Amino acid sequence: MQTSGFVRTARLLSLPLGAVGLRVEGLSRRLTGEDPERLRAALRRRNAARTRRVLGDLKGGALKAGQLLSTVEALFPQDPEGTWREALVGLQESNAGLPFAEVEPVLRAELGPRWRGRFSDFDEQHAAAASLGQVHRATWAADGRAVAVKVQYPGVREALTADLRTLSALSRATAVVARGMALPPLVAEMQTRLVEELDYLHEAASQERFAAGYADDADVLVPRVVLAAPRVLVMDWVGGIPLTEVAATDSQPDRDRAALLYQRFLVSGPERAGLLHTDPHPGNFRYVDGQLGVLDFGSTLALPGMPATFGRLIAALLDRDPDLVLQRLQEEGFVRPGVRLDVEKLVDYMAPFSEPARHEEFTFSREWLRSEFARANDPRDPDFGVAMKLTLPAEHLFTHRVWLGMVGVLCQLEATVPVRPVLRRWLPGFDDGSRPLVGSSG
Repeated sequence: MQTSGFVRTARLLSLPLGAVGLRVEGLSRRLTGEDPERLRAALRRRNAARTRRVLGDLKGGALKAGQLLSTVEALFPQDPEGTWREALVGLQESNAGLPFAEVEPVLRAELGPRWRGRFSDFDEQHAAAASLGQVHRATWAADGRAVAVKVQYPGVREALTADLRTLSALSRATAVVARGMALPPLVAEMQTRLVEELDYLHEAASQERFAAGYADDADVLVPRVVLAAPRVLVMDWVGGIPLTEVAATDSQPDRDRAALLYQRFLVSGPERAGLLHTDPHPGNFRYVDGQLGVLDFGSTLALPGMPATFGRLIAALLDRDPDLVLQRLQEEGFVRPGVRLDVEKLVDYMAPFSEPARHEEFTFSREWLRSEFARANDPRDPDFGVAMKLTLPAEHLFTHRVWLGMVGVLCQLEATVPVRPVLRRWLPGFDDGSRPLVGSSG
């Protein structure tokens, strides 16, 4: 694994520079008479493949960022071949892993020189490769159960530190140019959470809390921890189908069912486990015979219930009452004293987040998400830039990250789900039952 901050930054910068190079190449090749459509498709495939390869090889914070983007892949350039969709989905778990010879020293250091004796069988070919570690399938010698062995990449701490250092520098520069964006405290909060993900003992404790919170839930499957060390985590093996494969099926009932369980789990976690699961990308979830299997608990936030102020803010956005919306924004610290903004335009800008909650049932789709963001993020639109005047408190960073990721994944599933009943049950302050409902939409 490459740990040099200079090399990692250079490889990340190669992505936008390479995209410019492809554009120049395209212009020159069109002058020679090549078919424009075929040429665009070929260059698009090369650009997407390079992006996937660079982020997948770097791992660490770079791959973590790519996985976050994968939850909203609908916002990337679309084409009949699904080029960008395939590249971003591939970042979720089907990345190149490290050779076993490079990760075996981690197993030896954490479990002892006779670590193999703990397993009656151990597959040295990784089953999945993520941003901070890779997973191997094995059989636990004590009782013969199938287990997943999560091994942290050697050098990933140094790689992650380098990525966070680059991100911190960029955030400070951005804050100077766009003073309305309070990025440094957000980056500091992200640094804290990402460093926590390197501690598998911390992850094991979070996983056990979720397992206890959902022990009586027939719809959610949380694997039990078998053994935990700082850089190795052994847990029950969970099979099933990745949510990305569910999204590709023709079975609407399965897509709706998986979407309902996914939405309910993310929103109910704080009340049931005292933790918010803050890594909503689909690679962390499986659909197991009508159940939702949850595989990764490295990124969590202690939260004894969803904040009522968050629920009241969404309710205010639904009311479209400018005075009430402004009051909620000020109470939550989203608007600093003295800042003036057009609240009605802000309500329109935040529609991608609040509109589904206006309906008893809502049909999520890639087309809906693209249309909402295309309007809200068009520099020619008068609403564009209104959110630049908002200040996002650091403690709300992951709540909003989960919300955006959840909406993106529900759109990938093209699912119809009962939004308001779930929010009414698990989001304090959202609805007192008196607000008129709207029918199914999407």
